[in-house]
Amino acid sequence: MKTNLSSQIKLDRVPKKYYAPTSEIELASLTRNEKLNTKILETPNQGAEYVAKEIATTIRRFVDTTGKCVLGLGTGDNTLKIYEELVKLYKQGEVSFKNVIVFNLYEFFPIDETRTPSTTARLREVFLNQVDITPGNFHKFDVNTTIEDILQFCHYYEADIEKCGGLDLAVCEIGQLGTLAFNEPGSSMNSACRLMRLSNEMRMKIAESYHCNEVPTTAITLGLSNILSAKRVIAMAWGENISNIIYRAVEGKIDDQVPASVLQMHHHAKLVIDLSAADELTRISHPWKVTSCEWNDKLIRRAIVWLCGQTGKPILKLTNKDYNDYGLSELLAYYGSAYNVNIKIFNDLQHTITGWPGGKPNADDTYRPERAVPYPKRVIVFSPHPDDDVISMGGTLKRLVDQHHDVHVAYETSGNIAVGDEDMFRYVMLMDRIGERFGIDTEKYKEISEEIHSFLKEKKQGDIDMEIIRYLKGKIRQCEATTACNYMGVKPENIHFCELPFYETGTIKKGDLTQVDVDIIKKLILSVQPHQIFVAGDLADPHGTHKVCTDAVLAAVDELLDEPFMKDCRIWMYRGAWAEWEIDHIEMAVPISPEELRSKRNSILKHQSQMENAPFLGNDDRLFWQRAEDRNRATAQLYSDLGLACYEAMEAFVEYHPIK
Repeated sequence: MKTNLSSQIKLDRVPKKYYAPTSEIELASLTRNEKLNTKILETPNQGAEYVAKEIATTIRRFVDTTGKCVLGLGTGDNTLKIYEELVKLYKQGEVSFKNVIVFNLYEFFPIDETRTPSTTARLREVFLNQVDITPGNFHKFDVNTTIEDILQFCHYYEADIEKCGGLDLAVCEIGQLGTLAFNEPGSSMNSACRLMRLSNEMRMKIAESYHCNEVPTTAITLGLSNILSAKRVIAMAWGENISNIIYRAVEGKIDDQVPASVLQMHHHAKLVIDLSAADELTRISHPWKVTSCEWNDKLIRRAIVWLCGQTGKPILKLTNKDYNDYGLSELLAYYGSAYNVNIKIFNDLQHTITGWPGGKPNADDTYRPERAVPYPKRVIVFSPHPDDDVISMGGTLKRLVDQHHDVHVAYETSGNIAVGDEDMFRYVMLMDRIGERFGIDTEKYKEISEEIHSFLKEKKQGDIDMEIIRYLKGKIRQCEATTACNYMGVKPENIHFCELPFYETGTIKKGDLTQVDVDIIKKLILSVQPHQIFVAGDLADPHGTHKVCTDAVLAAVDELLDEPFMKDCRIWMYRGAWAEWEIDHIEMAVPISPEELRSKRNSILKHQSQMENAPFLGNDDRLFWQRAEDRNRATAQLYSDLGLACYEAMEAFVEYHPIK
């Protein structure tokens, strides 16, 4: 079973010359906008191997010259693979830690060792207990320190670092808020070791990372000034979720809202990232600004869309002068004139627009994104949570149904963790009140009701819901999803609730994807034998469930590739509430009229438990229907600004080609 196919999706083939040039002169040209020494590797695994070797080299150098090496180590998810690689190097005899002194960069406060996470425990488990470090050389925060003594303890901790000669190397990841250690946005570059209040978003990430439900609201962390005082700093980050923060940290101004940007001030700081995290750096996103390009259709489309934004002109009004003024004269050399490039890209974008997402019957489909036959098609829309279908592609879903395709909707998880206690308890109170009239006031029901009442009365933050409550919350979401499907016209027998086991942990942290999950998806695909599959490609989902659900579908597809019906099945990826496809990647854009957009909004509103009380709205104050409408309108406006037809809104899709 292939469990991580989504991470191998590459919408662009990034030429190696952009991220691994062969000459220093070319590197200097490519990085002219970068204010922080940045190393780009293709994958997180390659990045982790590189960082581990850098750490080992630094240890050997300092031990040889000073007899010791002082490290400051973090324990974020991005560092775990690095420690695994360091343990390998140690076992291979390439590095010793006998003369290494380690300081923990941060720790939660206060700590209940039976309930709360601990960075000290994690560092020991994944690294220190597996190498030859001298026990007394590990310095950690004293969790027994009282709140009254915290300031004095922080001073002592800084003094211990100074007694050891200061940090020779600080190793830390950059968090999604631009954090370094637990220095969140707003931290001063002069900040010292201190008690820091953790944001809700940070605590949610910690809960997911440490497989726990209870996370302290505060932590002790070395400050930015402590990290900047290290002789060397290595920071790392992986994944598309953090690409915008990486751009701001590397090419933006030093900004206290992006704490990692202070690394620009350090003479020996290095940032190591993978290609996904580098996605918004100029040399990757707009390479024509810094070097000669290896042009392909997608890069040309991206360049022309960018040029339209710079000039404020639609595509067909761009001139030779515009291309020359903005550094795109290479395209004039290739195509002869602005007119030739303009027509090519205009037609390319025009051909992505279709009001027939399932293909238009009895029509020439030469330039249409979907084929005309067969008609009608059998379609499966996979929805990670019980509302992603309507949030992400509600307009397209309605079109498919109205155009008489056999549309199935498969909800992959119960989504029960996203139902608030208040929403659930409303239904319990209703059953309590109608029990006698409907004959459900049995002794068994009364026992269950009393158990729920008692549990909620005693429930504390971080407690895992009892099984019957999780069951009720899951049924609430099923009923909402069914109501929305009925509103959209999906046949009742075509609504499927997969309830993939990986999700059913009762906690924010989910289990690993297993063959059991994949087999559930395979069984459904085999029973429907679809001509189209729609799957979430929204890998920016802050909680990772979308990614696991996408991996489940892609793994199932991979195992079914030899089935005859799969030869005639196309797979389309949509994005949801968190992001939209960039226009250079869009291969199908489905227009939505004002009436259809209103219908989409109404279908989203059927999911009442996910309105104002939904616990996972993220750091965006807009409700899901507002995000969806704003995103769909923005896509349509972009097409309009480029000189194409003006629609109320658009939903966008990218075709997935199975990886062989």
